[in-house]
Amino acid sequence: MKKGKILLTAVMMSLGLGFFASCDKADDPLEYARLAVTHASPDAPGVDLLVDGNKVNTSALGFPSSTAYLDVLSGTRNIKVNVSGTSTTVINADVPFTTGKNYSLFAVDSVSKLSTVLIEDDLTAPASGKAHVRFVHLSPDAPAVDVAVTGGGVVFANKAFKTFTAFTPLDAGTYNLEVRVAGTSTVALPLPGIVLTAGKIYTVFAKGFLGGTGAQALGAQIIVNN
Repeated sequence: MKKGKILLTAVMMSLGLGFFASCDKADDPLEYARLAVTHASPDAPGVDLLVDGNKVNTSALGFPSSTAYLDVLSGTRNIKVNVSGTSTTVINADVPFTTGKNYSLFAVDSVSKLSTVLIEDDLTAPASGKAHVRFVHLSPDAPAVDVAVTGGGVVFANKAFKTFTAFTPLDAGTYNLEVRVAGTSTVALPLPGIVLTAGKIYTVFAKGFLGGTGAQALGAQIIVNN
């Protein structure tokens, strides 16, 4: 009996230790970053996004659409952009992600030379009465530009293709803006009636081709980041 009790106790202890070890492992939180993806290539077809080989979008992402923020495990992740519904990979990159950080990945340039722009997003809440705004230049054949208040001063100066500004606090309200050829008063693109809501964080990006028509025409797109 004594021998049997010792054996039973040992088995129970073993099972108990195994239970607690598995609970500890299960309770360990995985570490995540967040990633939003924007299709900013004017002449590229709709695409699928794969993270470590797993497709994360339910329908094709077309120009100039964006995903919401997606949770991705921190560390270096393999990011692929495929022509939607196929295994044809047009972008293949290993991207490092830091726990708790937010990122925006833009697929950019013409379809013959697709590349990416990765930006870490500072989503610190704006002060009372303010909105945060940044500008990203993603028009492949447009010159460097300034973003200015119509008839007024420059808000973001001399941004070339693939470059971007930090998020900048602006008073909430409605703005008439214009994109000018950098250092000049030549207006390349008027941006009237831009509404900035207090507490919101926005990305404004230049899209399309300088001489493009229809959906590929030079324009601007606004993303709400929060």
